[in-house]
Amino acid sequence: MKSSASFRFSPGVIGYPLLLVGFIWMVFWFEVRFDIRLNHWGVHPRSLLGIRGILFGPFIHSSLEHLYQNTLPLIVLSTALFYFYRTVAWRVLGLGLLFSGLGTWLLGTSGYHIGASGVIYVLMSFILFKGILSTYFRLIALSLTVVFLYGGMLWYVFPVKEQMSWEGHLSGLIVGFVLALVFKTPNFNVS
Repeated sequence: MKSSASFRFSPGVIGYPLLLVGFIWMVFWFEVRFDIRLNHWGVHPRSLLGIRGILFGPFIHSSLEHLYQNTLPLIVLSTALFYFYRTVAWRVLGLGLLFSGLGTWLLGTSGYHIGASGVIYVLMSFILFKGILSTYFRLIALSLTVVFLYGGMLWYVFPVKEQMSWEGHLSGLIVGFVLALVFKTPNFNVS
């Protein structure tokens, strides 16, 4: 019997990440086209109204540069998630979004926290630690690839750059690690 996590490509592997990123770009286009700012829909720490940012904040970006910086990692990491961890991909994305946002809401400093980087840190952390904890060669290799491509991101879980939500990054890193411990590694059919 073939496992549902065998190494086969499916349209959703790249389709879902492209839809996600496309939606984020549409939100940015909407802001630019109608000359409105949605930053107040971001996470505002420890305020009741700021809770809505847990759901909406990852889809809002402050500038085109901010959007560019999040686009490629989001596509690469979410594609890896859907390819290698398709049985838990939606749960990792959903729980990652919720709990990294909640962590930002609890830990964050004043102001609005926006952007998909908290989710990117969830994905990076989950793929990294899940591969390290795995006994599957391909997942270990994927972890090493993530370290090579995105290892420098670890600096940004500290307050090293103004106007950057290190709290969101730290929350994403922690949530990704916890999810890597919680979800079982799929059984791959590598024959």
